[in-house]
Amino acid sequence: MSEPSPDVPAEAWSGVHRGPLREGEWVRLTDQKGRKHNFELVAGKRFFSNKGHLDHDEMIGRDEGFTVTSSAGGQYLVFRPLLNEFVVSMPRGAAVVYPKDAAQIVALADIYPGARVVEAGAGSGALTCSLLRAVGPWGRVTSFELREEFAEVARRNVHQFFSAPEGQTHPAWDLRLGDLKDGLPGLGTQVDRVILDMLDPWNCVDVVADALVPGGIVCAYVATTTQLSRVVETLRAHGGFTEPQPWESLVRDWHVEGLAVRPGHKMIGHTAFLVTARRMAPGEKPPRKTRRPAPGAYGPDYTGPRPADVPPLEATDGHPDADL
Repeated sequence: MSEPSPDVPAEAWSGVHRGPLREGEWVRLTDQKGRKHNFELVAGKRFFSNKGHLDHDEMIGRDEGFTVTSSAGGQYLVFRPLLNEFVVSMPRGAAVVYPKDAAQIVALADIYPGARVVEAGAGSGALTCSLLRAVGPWGRVTSFELREEFAEVARRNVHQFFSAPEGQTHPAWDLRLGDLKDGLPGLGTQVDRVILDMLDPWNCVDVVADALVPGGIVCAYVATTTQLSRVVETLRAHGGFTEPQPWESLVRDWHVEGLAVRPGHKMIGHTAFLVTARRMAPGEKPPRKTRRPAPGAYGPDYTGPRPADVPPLEATDGHPDADL
């Protein structure tokens, strides 16, 4: 039999533990119908459900991945919660960034160990947890949040996930109350990545451009098509970024049981649009696009920012095809 695995070093600030469950840890119980229950293990305490009760002491000291039976015969699977499970069940102030989007942000905005990342806003701390895990204790995540009540919810959730000791927080996290537009210029250093989860990210493009290192990435997270259009066109018109890349991801589960293989009835459809662009070096501009805009794309009904190579509307006499 192999030796028990040592716990993950506390200085890694991973939010993960190995070995037997301990008092003070959070566990996730899943019943036979797939319903989930998250709670903190406390010696001498009981968990109650419509299937009777379970003593916390029955779980403390056991390796995760076991089944327990309640006083009324209900069976529960016991594991520590994963990050993607924690964020969808944690207390919320603002809406959370769903795991499918957080994973896309970490991967496609290339969040790496040691990176200096700025996010606006902190919301309920869901994306913050993913960013902190990605940058590690030697990186930096500066979170700007306008609303004090949201900042407090985010602080509690981040502390809970990373099991922060009393009076401490993740060493890479700097939570600031205020507007990114005002606070970013005051950081005193350039940053590698900026994540904009806010109503009007287009209003921050100039300060983000000043703060990003050449080759740095801005990523905007917006909910509606009008927001998507505005942030893409503003980045495009700025001239100091590469061509913005907008996309969304949809996740569909599948039912697999013998010969019954079909799409599941549940799907995580539209949650938000993501847009990324890279910062050009000072004074440099990206090559001009060779593909023409669609007819009428910047015609008389369009009132947003206009790319530098698209003539003003008055120069086209209002004819929607004259831009071409």
